[in-house]
Amino acid sequence: MSKIYIYYFKHCLKLFSLALIVSCCVLSPQYTFATNIPSKIVKQKTITGIVLDAEDKKPLPGAGISVKGGSQAVVSDQNGAFTITVPDDNAVLVFKYIGYVNQEILVGSRTRIEVSLEPSASSLSQVVVVGYGSQNKRDVTGSVKSLKSDDFNQGIINTPQQLLQGKVSGVNVTSASGEPGGITGINVRGPGGVRSGSSPLFVVDGLPLDNSGTGGGDPLNFLNPQDIESIDVLKDASATAIYGSRGANGVIIVTTKKGKAGVSTLGAVVSYGVSELARALPVLTADEFRTEVPKAGGTLDDKGGSTDWQKEITRIAKTQNYNLNMSGGSDKLTYFSSLGIQKQQGIIKRNDLDRYSGRFNATQKYLEDRLVIDLNLTAANTKQQRPPITSIIGDALVNNPTYPARDEKGNPAAYQNIGNPLLSFDLDKEITTTNRVLGSISPSFKIIEGLVFKMNVGVDNSTATRDVENLPNAVPFRDGRLETFYNINRNTLIENYLTYNWSSTVHSLTALAGHSYQKIFVQQRSNSINRFVVGGSDPIYNPGVGQDLTLGNNRPGGFAFINELQSFFGRVTYQYNNKYLFTANFRADGSSKFGANNRYGYFPSFSAGWNIAEEDFMKNSIFSTLKLRGGYGVTGNQEIPPKITQALFRLDASASYPLNPTGTYPAGTTYARLPNPDIQWESSKQTDIGLDFGLFQGALTGTVDAFNKVSDNILLQVIPADPVQPAQEVWSNVKDMTITNKGIEFELDYRHTAENGITYNVGGNLTYLKNKVKNSPYSVIPSGSVSGAGITSSTINGYINDQPVGTFFLKEFTGFDAAGMSTYRDLDGDGLITDKDRISAGTAIPNTLYGFYGSVALKGFDLSVNFNGVAGNKIYDYTQNVSFSKLRLAKNTNTTFEAIKDANESLNNATPVTTRYLKNGAFLRLNNASLGYTFNTKDLGINKWFSNIRLSVTGQNLFVVTDYTGYDPEINADRAINGVSSYGIDFLSYPKARTVIFGLNFSL
Repeated sequence: MSKIYIYYFKHCLKLFSLALIVSCCVLSPQYTFATNIPSKIVKQKTITGIVLDAEDKKPLPGAGISVKGGSQAVVSDQNGAFTITVPDDNAVLVFKYIGYVNQEILVGSRTRIEVSLEPSASSLSQVVVVGYGSQNKRDVTGSVKSLKSDDFNQGIINTPQQLLQGKVSGVNVTSASGEPGGITGINVRGPGGVRSGSSPLFVVDGLPLDNSGTGGGDPLNFLNPQDIESIDVLKDASATAIYGSRGANGVIIVTTKKGKAGVSTLGAVVSYGVSELARALPVLTADEFRTEVPKAGGTLDDKGGSTDWQKEITRIAKTQNYNLNMSGGSDKLTYFSSLGIQKQQGIIKRNDLDRYSGRFNATQKYLEDRLVIDLNLTAANTKQQRPPITSIIGDALVNNPTYPARDEKGNPAAYQNIGNPLLSFDLDKEITTTNRVLGSISPSFKIIEGLVFKMNVGVDNSTATRDVENLPNAVPFRDGRLETFYNINRNTLIENYLTYNWSSTVHSLTALAGHSYQKIFVQQRSNSINRFVVGGSDPIYNPGVGQDLTLGNNRPGGFAFINELQSFFGRVTYQYNNKYLFTANFRADGSSKFGANNRYGYFPSFSAGWNIAEEDFMKNSIFSTLKLRGGYGVTGNQEIPPKITQALFRLDASASYPLNPTGTYPAGTTYARLPNPDIQWESSKQTDIGLDFGLFQGALTGTVDAFNKVSDNILLQVIPADPVQPAQEVWSNVKDMTITNKGIEFELDYRHTAENGITYNVGGNLTYLKNKVKNSPYSVIPSGSVSGAGITSSTINGYINDQPVGTFFLKEFTGFDAAGMSTYRDLDGDGLITDKDRISAGTAIPNTLYGFYGSVALKGFDLSVNFNGVAGNKIYDYTQNVSFSKLRLAKNTNTTFEAIKDANESLNNATPVTTRYLKNGAFLRLNNASLGYTFNTKDLGINKWFSNIRLSVTGQNLFVVTDYTGYDPEINADRAINGVSSYGIDFLSYPKARTVIFGLNFSL
């Protein structure tokens, strides 16, 4: 593992050293314009002064004072005083202090300057977005983390979740696939359900989204990351209870960029990225294969080639990003508009994602600013083309490397006994085109001083067409088939709420009350046709060329459902003298997903805070911030399939009636699911205690949180208790079953400006999470399915009493006996190896999450790095289990040295699902690193046209330190069983790419 680390560290060092040298030599204005500058006599002068806090006029020790464009820089002393030498009266002094807005002052004829710095938005006055409003950070009593656009991860970003990866404690973001547009998993403080989803609720500009996607892919990939201003993560129940039935898994609020009055800007961001396979699986080369097949007892099938099949299916992929934005406005009207184009190639051939997006936001004020109307509109067109990735990767890993990939004419070679993935590229494809429009209008009216009524009307309409095409072929022979799926997802929302604000010298009160109605309509229709002429027209453009249209093979299909949610909500926040804080939330939700007897759920929360640093006895302490907070709340989870409270009937042509005397009984309708009108919400009760602190005038800030989240009333699809039942399944709440997540979160950040003008920032976060299932009615609820000869219906992992979610439940592999056959631990000592001997062998859910980062800036140059990692988790390498073995090698199927490393293993040894293929999933990743240079447009004489120009080079996924031998340890193949979520299974996962992106940003 250390060798891997050293190799990639050297690789990264070389890359950034080269970029730094090029930037210094080519891009530096001092170098570019070094000639033809006349020398002049410099008359220096000394400036003294003091730096103060604008609010309380207290001195600010440690403030940075520098000459703009020069090398002179000093730091204020303990009394805020400073002395600095400047070249002349035209010099501009730049004043910087952590947590305050930078200020520039022209020296002029003065020799003494007194400057007052205003607290910036990055301090406790920072505004964070909470449900149906916003609060100053100093007043927040819940566990909330706010990230601004400057804090986001850099690189090729397909979904907003990736912007957060490694940045927020307690939040685990899993880019389980390297495929462009692939689903990105995100989990806040551990999974809490079995059949219900564990994804948080996403709210975009006040509109809660439906987590079900349209046409596949990630439900958030329509958002252009360049349009996002901030992302706020609500983690504990005291913060999420305002969203009631959907807050159990946390809430992520996405706020897009807005225009600013009096400032008109035209900006552009252009980038070009190059990606390659980060690491290939070490299967045997052709020469190694020729040596090892006879050793394994096989007869070598040698076609004389030397093919690297993984290289054949991958490519150097290119990504282009073009973004243009305009913003501005006056006192009454502000606007922001943008256009984005992303054209991304996957590292597997014929895999592409094109996204075109547009956004327009506007705010208009009327009636002496009493009426304010906010308008948000987003439109996106996404087209994704993909080959049959699973089969292509599977063939590339196991194909005989002595088989040539192409024939003498350069065409993909056709074989009867192996699948040539190059042929699949030509014959098979899947194209999904999604059009999505999300818009909202939010008028607010000030009724009286302090009382505001607001309405929010929003629509999220998405349509998608997905074509799955398999063209006909002669060798190997097949007829060909085309399937087409049409999807609609329409989400409409209307909300009305009142907000009242009142304050006096020492008291401050805010009250909120409102009503919400949301309706979600989802529909899918499908059709298909078979048998096409080889070399004929592409059936995607004319399905009528098909020759087989029978109900047996091509029966039209589809489904549709409507979910409705009606809610009443309220919140009261109170603070006394800026020291003592209190918040109470309440929401009542009624959902059509639940039974008539339990249609409504009630979700309260309470939290309190104490700003200790505001107390008189803390005035001269080392703490600039010290706040203790605690809260408790109840939230719900409604992310379950629709209609499960109702009976389900199916037409059955093969059923028989037991009392019918002779013959086949006519086809009829049978019970498939029993009704249950008593089904209700899963609920999550969470307690959180936190401490926010700041030292050295806010230069060092941090947060510590301890939480305990207990999910109960778990929803399961169970077998009816009565053995005489007309149906085999029924949904029910399991009253005593619980899933507990508890842990501790740490965050730390330090910012400093040195005397020489260097500004740097380091920080990180750490989460320790403990997860446990209790009182399950089953010994194991299986969640990871497998298939293949001898292993079908085997359990990989599941939900087991007194074990974490995602626990691997396997027979324990102990080695080989004298005959070379696998041996296993006999847990019950009965002399037989059966399912009773399975053990809990670890969990796929990491118990430790961490991330750390650093940045440094000097004279236009800036460098930033971001790392993230996990520990304490296992991965089941299902790819190795089904693809690599000594027996398969003997049959001329490729393998790895790892799979055949034990010479004592018998050729006839079986490879069932066991701990033999369970591996450590811990990793440390250099997620992204960016080196940039910002030009001084004033020195270049172009500041009349350009206010900002920046060049950058960014590396993404530059290296991973891990013991895992698969493509990448960050995986989660969907192997769910009947909707029960699976975790930590690697099965022919799309490999990750290593990427370098060159970018240009400028604004007018």
